[in-house]
Amino acid sequence: MSRRPGNPSRRFGDSGGGLFSATKSRSSPLSIAIVVVGGFFLIGYLYRGSGGFGSRLESVSRVEGDYLCSAEVQRAIPILQKAYGDSMHKVLHVGPDTCYVVSKLLKEEETEAWGIEPYDIEDADNNCKALIRRGSVRVADIKFPLPYRPKSFSLVIVSDTLDYLSPRYLNKTLPDLVRVSADGVVILTGFPSTQKAKVADVSKFGRAAKMRSSSWWVRYFLQINLEENEAASKKFEQASTKSSYVPRCQIFHLKSLH
Repeated sequence: MSRRPGNPSRRFGDSGGGLFSATKSRSSPLSIAIVVVGGFFLIGYLYRGSGGFGSRLESVSRVEGDYLCSAEVQRAIPILQKAYGDSMHKVLHVGPDTCYVVSKLLKEEETEAWGIEPYDIEDADNNCKALIRRGSVRVADIKFPLPYRPKSFSLVIVSDTLDYLSPRYLNKTLPDLVRVSADGVVILTGFPSTQKAKVADVSKFGRAAKMRSSSWWVRYFLQINLEENEAASKKFEQASTKSSYVPRCQIFHLKSLH
C-alpha cells in the first residue's frame, strides 16, 4: 500500500471535508492506517469466502484437469492395498501421468511397479526420464497388443485411458489388459458429464473423452465376457467406508482370465 501521497481534495472532493482527509494538502497517518487495515480485511474476506487459495486451485483442477483419474489412483493406493493385499506386490499402471503413479507405488513396501504411458510424454521431468531409461515406464500405443506374457503382473490398474477409446478399440485393448494380469484389473474412468471436448484433447488423443455411465460399463463387460471381481469390490467398498474415502472417479474391479 505504499503509494505516493495524493491530493485529498482531488480524491475525496473539492471541499476538503472528505472522511479520510485532514487538510487539503496532506493525509494524516491515521487515515493511511485505516485504508491499509481495510485492505487487509477485504483480502481476508475474499480468501475466506472462496475457501482459501488451496481449495480454489483444487476446484479448478477437478473441473479442468486432464488426468483426474490418474491422480485418483494415488489417493486410492491405501484402499487398494487393503482390498487386494499381496496382489499389490507386482503392479502395472496404464494411463497418462504414469510416472507419478509408478513413483508413488515404488515407495510402498514390497511393491514393484511398471507403467505404460499411452501418449507421448511432453516435458518429462528427470524422475520420469530415469524411470524410462530403467525400463520401469515405457511409451506404447495400447491399441496394439501389450508386449508382455500372460499373467505378467499381479494387478493391472488403468486410469483415464479407456475414456478415449472407441468400442472398436476397447474390444481389443481391454481383454489384452486382462490377459497380462494374474489377480485382476482395476479400471478408473470419469463420471458422465456434458463437458465440451477440448481442442488440446482432440489433437493429442485423436478424439474427445467419452465419459460413460456405470450401467454402460457393466453391460459392456458382460458383452465381452469379463466378470466383475465381486470379492475385491466388496473389500474395496468396506475399506473405503472405514477410511471415509470417496472416489472422484468410477472404479471397477474385474477378474483375470483363468
